Amino acid sequence: MTMAFPREAILFSPTLVADVAALCSEEEVVTIVVGRPLNLSGAATASTSFADTMADSFAAIDGITVVRWDERLTTTQAARNFQEAGLSVKSARSRIDSAAAVVMLQDYLEAQRHD
Repeated sequence: MTMAFPREAILFSPTLVADVAALCSEEEVVTIVVGRPLNLSGAATASTSFADTMADSFAAIDGITVVRWDERLTTTQAARNFQEAGLSVKSARSRIDSAAAVVMLQDYLEAQRHD
């Protein structure tokens, strides 16, 4: 069984694509899952365009397949996970984005297992 786990965030910078490419090479990554921030009705938001631009940039990395994945409600689920673990969302705020990314990736992996 493949499981998602958090990594330290790679901050947006002029070298972001090169940094991601280096990590992919180091970790033998072949697929990058990019979250698509949609509103609850499924419509694109201002952030969706940015995510799509980043996905296009990552797709230029040799040997990498990019998957765009709906990330709706992942932050909500991550917050719920923290609460169920007995942690306050306020104390976990600095880790919520990484936790939401793990939720999204785990959702993607589970969907692949069912295909």
